Amino acid sequence: MPANTMNVPTPDLTDRQREILRSVIEEYVTTGQPVGSKYLVDRADLRVSSSTVRAELSELERRGLLTHPHTSAGRVPTESGYRFYVDQLLDRLQPRPDALALDFSAARNEVDAALRTTTEILAQVTRLLALASAPPLETASVRHVEVLLLQPRVVMVVVITSTGGVSSHTALFPDPVDLGIINWASEYLNDRLRGQWLGAHVLRRCFEESALPQRERTFLAELRPAFAEVARGEQRIVVGGAAGLLEELRVEELGPYRRLMEMLEQRVALIDLLARSVEPLRPFVRVGDELDIPELNRLSLVGASYGLVNQAFGAVSLVGPLRMDYEKAIRSVRSAAYELTRYLEEIYGEN
Repeated sequence: MPANTMNVPTPDLTDRQREILRSVIEEYVTTGQPVGSKYLVDRADLRVSSSTVRAELSELERRGLLTHPHTSAGRVPTESGYRFYVDQLLDRLQPRPDALALDFSAARNEVDAALRTTTEILAQVTRLLALASAPPLETASVRHVEVLLLQPRVVMVVVITSTGGVSSHTALFPDPVDLGIINWASEYLNDRLRGQWLGAHVLRRCFEESALPQRERTFLAELRPAFAEVARGEQRIVVGGAAGLLEELRVEELGPYRRLMEMLEQRVALIDLLARSVEPLRPFVRVGDELDIPELNRLSLVGASYGLVNQAFGAVSLVGPLRMDYEKAIRSVRSAAYELTRYLEEIYGEN
């Protein structure tokens, strides 16, 4: 397998070196076999001599972008080589992603169902493991709000969600609280929020309503943290393609995937990884050690965030070996994220 050379700075390459590196990576991704100068001269249409190609391969190896197994004269990419290649792909993205055949009609307004559809299609298209971090808003539909006067200056608000989750917050006021405003707040919050997903727009309209008297707005502001906690919710991951994944792997790739399957049972590390990886304006790629999970340093992750304007709800991602088709993976997750965003705009757009 490629050596770990991620500490090598990103080099400046000539156009010919970029083309040779790209050809080596794409051929290695396709065949899994080290790539030699003969292939590059005969099949990559480089139109240069074998000696020139060998010199360029040696230079790319010197720069830490390629390496070669001891038993072969051919080269394979290092992690740094993949990283350089991926950065070139990300820099050449088209303004609009390609279309991806995702049918969300059966999902209706169930976001989890849409995510399951997305991950299954992504896994079928790429033959990689597909992950999607579900938006916290999906768990934050309000069923009931209770405002309680515990002591003359202590008020508790309890929020119960459609999934049975409970969030509470206790507020201490400088003066005794009138029972009338307690009853008003309970009625107002249930009227405005029951059945709603607690997106930023919903909370803003409810708690910053300009028509409310200042006294009521000040009182509500002390209760708002309970609703913000519900809106954050509990992140979840939807998985697609796990059943058929191992059939596609080479023997040396099985170990990291076994560890990945174990982590899918716990989810916490992967949820944290996806949360740290989200970049609102472009797809993201994490190669090998960039995952910051030692057990997965022989894998890569390609993903893209989805959500509303200026608010990422989650990410759709593909996990595969270092030797994956990054171009296809980037194109696929970008298209899936775009379709999910369109779907969510229909559900949460009013919020």
